[in-house]
Amino acid sequence: MDKKLIYIGDPMCSWCWGFSPVIQALAEQCLGRGDVSIVVGGLHPGTTEVQDQERKDFLRHHWKEVNQYSGQPFSFGLLDRDDFTYDTEPACRAVVIVKEIRGDIEALHFFSKLQHAFYVKNDDITQQDILTKIAEDSGIDCGIFSERLLSEEMKRATIADFDFSRRLGATGFPTVLVKDENGYAYLTNGYQPHEVLQPILEQWLNS
Repeated sequence: MDKKLIYIGDPMCSWCWGFSPVIQALAEQCLGRGDVSIVVGGLHPGTTEVQDQERKDFLRHHWKEVNQYSGQPFSFGLLDRDDFTYDTEPACRAVVIVKEIRGDIEALHFFSKLQHAFYVKNDDITQQDILTKIAEDSGIDCGIFSERLLSEEMKRATIADFDFSRRLGATGFPTVLVKDENGYAYLTNGYQPHEVLQPILEQWLNS
């Protein structure tokens, strides 16, 4: 198709979780009318330090703000742990793997499952066993997924997504762009409700 919607986000970005119902609706709006692509942006890739109390308090306040604005549910159990590191690269890599195996639409659904696991169930999606279980629950062969998750090839592919995100000019997440014969244009750079974006996307799809 000549038209493409490009979603740039990170599974561990709270505003992306708030945006989850919106991007799912926008993807459905494009069905049969334009392609949909997902790119992982890398919010905090490679973080190794555990979250101190100041950082936990910041995250708790921020997550409550996203909850109030978007209506998306949040739990806060992970913020009670003393060993949690906010490394978003493994979850991003998992999305890239599903994109390779199943395509962008399935990767977008998997992205949402990771978000729900992290923000609602408080599963630590920085961990290989948790990511593999979510993949298995999504109907993906856990052996293939586990092998890909540890491969240098998928690590490089994830970095390539991060680089592509920067080249597209995404300075925050979520970011949504549209692409047609005229090139790229922003639909939004940051959270916007569905009722704001739906008519803009519809006009572009009909153009």
